[in-house]
Amino acid sequence: MSSSDDEYEIAVVGGGPAGLTTALYGARLGHETVLIDRGGGRAAMMADTHNVIGVTEDVSGNEFLATGREQVESYGGAFERGFVTDVTETEDGRFRLTTNDAEILADRVVLATGFSDERPDPPLPRTGKGLHYCLHCDAYMFVDEPVYVMGHGEAAAHVAMIMLNVTDDVDLLTRGAEPTWSEETAARLEAHPVDIVHEDVTGVENDPESGWLEALEFEDGSRREYRGGFPMYGSDYNTALAEGLGCDLTESGEVDVDDHGRTSVEGVFAVGDLTPGHNQVPVAMGQGAKAGLAIHKDVREFPRSTEAIARDGPVDADEVPAIPPELMATAVAHEGHAGGPREGADREIEPEAPAADDD
Repeated sequence: MSSSDDEYEIAVVGGGPAGLTTALYGARLGHETVLIDRGGGRAAMMADTHNVIGVTEDVSGNEFLATGREQVESYGGAFERGFVTDVTETEDGRFRLTTNDAEILADRVVLATGFSDERPDPPLPRTGKGLHYCLHCDAYMFVDEPVYVMGHGEAAAHVAMIMLNVTDDVDLLTRGAEPTWSEETAARLEAHPVDIVHEDVTGVENDPESGWLEALEFEDGSRREYRGGFPMYGSDYNTALAEGLGCDLTESGEVDVDDHGRTSVEGVFAVGDLTPGHNQVPVAMGQGAKAGLAIHKDVREFPRSTEAIARDGPVDADEVPAIPPELMATAVAHEGHAGGPREGADREIEPEAPAADDD
């Protein structure tokens, strides 16, 4: 592929843990890779990082993501801040990505656009200080503390019962909505020590120093103490790009993928919260790694197939290595290179010829 600024082997849309990991694998495996990210996302909302080996609790989501971007760029991956408005397949089987101010061509495209949690109506506690969206990430924070679960459907009822594994004080807040859980779930709820509160929330009390939730006030004048809880109102998957490409979706609205992130469209991958499975940072990172490896096997030059050898002949010595010159220079100058960074590695790249003088 051409090494011009707008052409890449791999284009990743979305800079969360899944997208970052895919881009990291792409760059380290010697492929021209660009990561396009508009900013924000669920990971950016994390006040602290939980359940990620090697990352301490005091690391915020924004710090975690910033470190990931620095890693991708350190291995020669490109980073573009922008919003991808459209992705179309070209006649030669590549993909054209249109952003708010550029166009990019890529051999493979990876969608890591995630989803947005459906938020209940205010008043609400502060996100990360009493309002939490990841049960398995944050349940540990509320061991032996009073907690709430907001919602009126199956998911809310089940999460309320699940929270009994870590605390004996769980309220299920329907906020005036009629419950929609099944009769079987209703019977199970009755057999668990979960209080169902039907009155809507009218006020929030926070600790003036820490900002953490202390209590919620209800329309009947009651006040109940909570340390935190989980709203369960569903997810809004960001599938516009996937649908525009013709990717199959699941009944639940996620992009349907195989075990390595392949969608129903050749050359298009999807990873992270956009796909079925647990919405967890380590899971997303694993999906990104698997997609990165699958793409590498698709696009790497060697080993050359028997069909290609029959057509083009054996591999000549001057055809190897296949890594592009820019990525080679970055690799041999990197602190992780065998034997340490090679001095003068930045001179490995052939300088571009000067533009012709039109005068």
